[in-house]
Amino acid sequence: MITLRPAHARGHVDHGWLDSHHSFSFADYYDPAHMGFRALRVINEDRVAPGRGFGTHGHRDMEIISYVLDGGLEHRDSLGTGSVIRPGDVQRMTAGTGVRHSEFNASKTDPVHFLQIWIVPEARDLEPSYEEKRFSEDEKRGRLRLVASRDARDGAVKVHQDVSLYATVLREGESVTHPLAPGRHAWVHVARGGAVVNGQRLDAGDAAALSDEAAVVITGRDEGEVLLFDLA
Repeated sequence: MITLRPAHARGHVDHGWLDSHHSFSFADYYDPAHMGFRALRVINEDRVAPGRGFGTHGHRDMEIISYVLDGGLEHRDSLGTGSVIRPGDVQRMTAGTGVRHSEFNASKTDPVHFLQIWIVPEARDLEPSYEEKRFSEDEKRGRLRLVASRDARDGAVKVHQDVSLYATVLREGESVTHPLAPGRHAWVHVARGGAVVNGQRLDAGDAAALSDEAAVVITGRDEGEVLLFDLA
């Protein structure tokens, strides 16, 4: 079974400095039919104006992943971590018992475009931690590159949940296949370009939820960049 989540159906806010689309209920956007999918709770597609950003604020009991598509995102947190992440970088923050952080566009002239992903952890009150790793486009081109997982295999960042997150970049007509074990589910999000997922055409911002499928087959369109979540 495949269920589509079209980009135009997402929640949307435009604060001038922030243009954000919400795949699931978030902040003032509430849709009881879209509260998350399995352990996946948030996918926000954010565009932040030059020199602007999110001031210091707190989180707890959430795995937070940032995936930059264009520009640079500057991060500072109460763990003493600070960095600028750019396309190819994957950042993971375990909020656990509580962490405070800020996120700003690192440029004074160019916007930053990124995805912020929240995953509900398998346990509460974990020790807060931070991690980031770089995955080149060559690593993702024409294949599913694991970028986050519970066991941090293959150099992925570690998340405290039974989730495996893959990224791929596909040329027109190029395909990848991901088998789904019995009882597993998948969420596929097209970050840019387009793709065909199990026969369904998706454009940038579109997503699909898959359950009771033997495999996920993704075929590229328009230099598609796609994230695939394998979920319990």
